[in-house]
This record gives sequence, structure tokens and C-alpha cells, in this order.
Amino acid sequence: MRRQEPITLLICALGGEGGGVLTEWLVDTARRAGYAAQSTSIPGVAQRTGATTYYLEVFPVPLAQLGDKRPVFSLNPLPGRLDGLLSSELLETSRQIGHGLVSAERTLVISASGRTLTTLERMQPGDGRHDSDELQALLREHSRAHHVLDMSALAREARTVVSAVMLGALAGSGLLPFQRADYEATVRAGGGPAEASLRGFALARDEVQRQRQQQGLLDAWLPASPHADGDTDGDAETVSPATQPDLQDFPATLHPLLALGHARVCDYQNAAYGERYLQRLRTLLAAERAADPSARHSFAATREAARWLALWMAFDDLVRVADLKSRASRLQRVRAEVQARDDELLKVYEHFKPGVPEIAGLLPAPLAARLLAWDRRRAQPWALPLKLGTHTITGLLALRAVARLKAWRVHSSRFATEQVLIEQWLQGIHTGLQHNWANGNELAQCGRLIKGYGSTHERGQENLLHILRYLATAPADSIAAARQAALKDEAGQALDATLQAHGAPPRPLKEVPIRWMRRPPTTARP
Repeated sequence: MRRQEPITLLICALGGEGGGVLTEWLVDTARRAGYAAQSTSIPGVAQRTGATTYYLEVFPVPLAQLGDKRPVFSLNPLPGRLDGLLSSELLETSRQIGHGLVSAERTLVISASGRTLTTLERMQPGDGRHDSDELQALLREHSRAHHVLDMSALAREARTVVSAVMLGALAGSGLLPFQRADYEATVRAGGGPAEASLRGFALARDEVQRQRQQQGLLDAWLPASPHADGDTDGDAETVSPATQPDLQDFPATLHPLLALGHARVCDYQNAAYGERYLQRLRTLLAAERAADPSARHSFAATREAARWLALWMAFDDLVRVADLKSRASRLQRVRAEVQARDDELLKVYEHFKPGVPEIAGLLPAPLAARLLAWDRRRAQPWALPLKLGTHTITGLLALRAVARLKAWRVHSSRFATEQVLIEQWLQGIHTGLQHNWANGNELAQCGRLIKGYGSTHERGQENLLHILRYLATAPADSIAAARQAALKDEAGQALDATLQAHGAPPRPLKEVPIRWMRRPPTTARP
């Protein structure tokens, strides 16, 4: 580090993560340790216009050694002149790299591995998430050194906020000329939950120092490796032995995915429903073996179908929502998120607004049809707003009563409708496999069109059925193009254009009942 030039650090934190407190801690720590420092900030609006950024400069020579001289600081960072970038979100880290602020020769990057999805990512009907592996590769390419850690997990473990974890990560990196005691004294002097903040500080500092030691050990024998930071894949989801099904009829490569799907379906309904899931896949596997006798494609069609079939068979309804919201594990997670102590009373209110379609879905088909017809005749749609406190006996019992309708679910109109549509999709895959393996594989991947609830779920079903009806025996690339178009926009304009381009008719216009709005009463103006 050049001793006649300030150490420059840019801090990026999302709203509510304590970026301002972190900056104050750093300035106070610098002054406590006898160094000159200055900070500025530029507010942002979370993930829409970027995180709030805080720019810090610290002169690396103690004031006692400067005599009467004082450093001159800048108010904002310059491209390629940052010594350190500290960020609480991976995409925000990449955004600052894209602005050209970091340098591969100069900048140390410390970033969280977690993601907070942007609005544009959430709006995509398909998977609109940015690839975290690509973001981390960008980070490695454009930094002198880097440390990536799960800051959210460390904060939860310490029952503190992310700002304390970020402070510990920076302290462990050795970028600033402060001692550990200086940081800890500043945190204690700030008051509040200092002990929790110090726990988070220590966990992050130890993790970064462990990475630094690992970096040095790996560099001793593999200096040219771009993965010398010791990145590893995340822990795979596991299933308890009690839920392991009999998968002898399936190839070993499919066992992990089938075990997860079977466990999800059994949790949703019962063991018989789980066996129904496996039986459907056995039929599909036989069709794929006939279409691909040499197993050149490693049963890819069955693999895709197994993934989306488990999600579709465990569709969201009132019973499922009530069950998930009233589980003890959820209450434990909420208490951990708000950092409630064991001796504190936590009040949790659940807001529901089920409409007629959701309620009709629990009724037998004849009653459901009459109720839906009544709703279509109404001038305005009807919904029942509910606010239940699950910390109370009455609120929790109400949810558990709805959750106990799981046994009744198989007699409901919604369950029957979903099973018919599932069978149509599986039959379409079977027909596609008989025509060409590639067709069956593409139709299996079309299962990703089924997602969400309400109108989103219905729209996905309509798109899937239309593709099955007109493109099941078309060239495989036509099916793939239609699927990709359906995931682009909710209005379906891209899908209609793609269908016409491949010789299929556009989707029929859906008849929407007109609900006459009542004119509000007029009032005389004074």
C-alpha cells in the first residue's frame, strides 16, 4: 500500500442492512486508532437504482507521525482507484465491477454470496435469476484478491445484523491498519446489542482469515488455478431415511431426484399419493426406454418429468397454505429472523384473502360449479379478507382445522381437475416419445410452465395444453421455441407469434365476464 495515498474503500449495502452504522463504526475506529478518515454516502433505492453506497478514505499513516500535516481526501471514488470493495449482495458487487470502479491489479473485493432478487428477475415468468456462478467468475476476474462468504447465514447464527458481519469480514482481510481491539471497542461504545454484533464480527473475521490461510496453502502448490479460493458447491438437499422409497425399478442416476420428489409428494398428501407419483414415472420410463434403447440420453426426459411432476402434484391450495403457515418449524424460523428471545412474546398475524375460486376448489364438482356460476353473475368479485393471529389458540386452531382437510382434498373439484391435466401432460410426453425422443424430452421440459397459483397457474396450464394439442408431433425445436416464448411474457404475445411461425394457431381468446361497476354516490360540492 502506498503510504502517501489514502486507502480507498467503497461499501455497498441494501436498505435496512445498517450500511450507515457500519461506516460510522469504521470512522470511529480510525479515530480511536489515531488515523485520519473521511466518509461520504450516495443514497440508492435498494435493487432498483442500486444500493446505498458509502465511500471511505483512511490515511495509512497515524496522525502522530504527520506532525502539522493533514491529508486531503476525495468525496467520491474514481474508476480503477479502489483499494477495497465491500458489498452485502452478489449482484450489487457485480454492478460496481461493471461501473469500472475496481481494478484487477489493485482492488480487494469482499462480497456476500447471497442474492436479493431484483424486480426484473421476479417479473420473469420463467427463471429470470442471474447465474451466481457467472457473477462470482466476474468477481474473480476483476479483483486483486477476493473473499466470498454467506453473510446472511453468519448474521443469523450470531443473531445480529449484516453490518456487524461486514465489519468482521473487513477486519479479517487486513485492508485497514487497525487492530481487532480497536474494532471491538468501537462496537461496544455504540451501545445497543453489542454482544450480538461482536459475535457476528468474530464469525466473519475468522471466516475471512480462514480463507486467507487457505489461499496461501493452495497457492503453494497450485498458483495458477482460478479456483484457488476453495469455492465448493453448496450442500445438497437430503431426505431422511424414513422417507426413502423403493426405487429399484429406476436407474441409479435418477434416485436422488426421485427421492426428493417422492418426499415432497408424501408430505403434501400421503404415502399412497407418493406411490402414485412413482407409478406415473415408471410408465414414462418404460416409454423412454423404448424410444432410446441404448440410454444415450441418460433418461433425461424422465428426469425432467420427475422434477416438474413433483411440483405440480403438490400444487398450492388453501389446505397446503394453512399447513405450511401453522407448522412449528415456520414459527421457529420467524423467531430466528426477528431475533426474538425465548422469554419474549412474539405476535404473528397471517393475512388471507381467499376468493370464490379458492373456496370452490375444496368443494365437490357439482357444488363448485354452482358456486363459480354465482360468482360470475356478481357485479364485483367476492373475497373473504382474514387476519389470523397464529400466536393465539383460536388463530392457530383455525389454520390447523383447514390443514386437517388434507384427507378431504382427494374429493375436491380442484384435485380432480389437476389430476386430469397432469395425465394429459404425461400422455403428451408419451406420445412425443413414440414419435421422437427429442419431442418427448421437450414436452417433459414444458412442465416448467406450471407454476404459481391463481391466474398465473391457470395461464401456465392453458399454454401447456395448447402446445400439447398442436405441437406434440412437430419438430422438437418448434416445441422448445414455444416453451421459451411462453416464459418470456405473461400476456402471451410472444407465444402466439411463435405458434403461428411454426404452423400452429394462436391461443383462443379467453372469455372474461364483464362486471359492471356500481357508480359511486355523487356529492354536491360546496
